Amino acid sequence: MSEAQTLTETSTARNLTAFQKNILTILSEEPMYGLAIKRELEDFYGEEVNHGRLYPNLDTLVEKGYVEKSELDKRTNQYELTDEGLAVVVDALQWTLSKFVTGEDRGDQVRDLVAGNE
Repeated sequence: MSEAQTLTETSTARNLTAFQKNILTILSEEPMYGLAIKRELEDFYGEEVNHGRLYPNLDTLVEKGYVEKSELDKRTNQYELTDEGLAVVVDALQWTLSKFVTGEDRGDQVRDLVAGNE
């Protein structure tokens, strides 16, 4: 893959909506079916997420290769983060942390978050 292709793919991934990035973050934990993703998003947003918003965004992420869709049964699909999708999540975290961690105190805050200390 050329450097130009890599830059284009990174740029495309960085242009995902916050909602799409949140879906990828949720799927970082484990593969899930649509309604489980919907519940996680509703917990995060504190409001209902309708199917008309969720499933088109999942389809977009599948089309981009960030999520893999498989059939659990005739009515239920499972969604799983691909390696490319994980790279998108990692890229977003790296960028955010590069802006947030401006000194040792903030670095300690991040280490405490990762360790589960609040």
